[in-house]
Amino acid sequence: MGVDIGNRLRYVRLRHKLSQRELAKRTGVTNSTISLIESNASNPSVGALKRILDGIPIGLAEFFSFEPEKPRKAFYAAEELVEIGKGPISYRQIGDNLFGRSLQILKECYQPGADTGKVPLVHEGEEGGIVLSGRLEVTVDDERRILGPGDAYYFESRRPHRFRCVGPVPCEVISACTPPTF
Repeated sequence: MGVDIGNRLRYVRLRHKLSQRELAKRTGVTNSTISLIESNASNPSVGALKRILDGIPIGLAEFFSFEPEKPRKAFYAAEELVEIGKGPISYRQIGDNLFGRSLQILKECYQPGADTGKVPLVHEGEEGGIVLSGRLEVTVDDERRILGPGDAYYFESRRPHRFRCVGPVPCEVISACTPPTF
């Protein structure tokens, strides 16, 4: 039985309160590479893994020797959701430890004009969401839609995608992705 490097890396990164982007900035490894490793779509070389772990910082021996507990908690109060976003986009995650989990659930809030970026997101897995309030422009490949309350999206995450709040009020979304991405 092999070691789940992707989930282990995600667990360690989140325990140190680092986003994928921050870890990428610290290490010189691209954000997309870290995302691919964490989703187990790519296996890093020992040298690449060491460089990533140096940005946390944690040594290879410690990384492979600890065994995080799998989450057993089933219920979460609103104030227990963990903020993993920053700036004009809030991502509040259910649970702080997703080690061993195959699903990530988020309550997202996009401030007016907030955008995930001009470069589309691409990663392994699937994702979907339902707009609760406001208006969200969702682009998947070359298709673009403006979704309002009650509208939803669901697609394979390897298709280039982007999210942007349109209109004068914040947009709230409940989303899920598998495997966990952030």
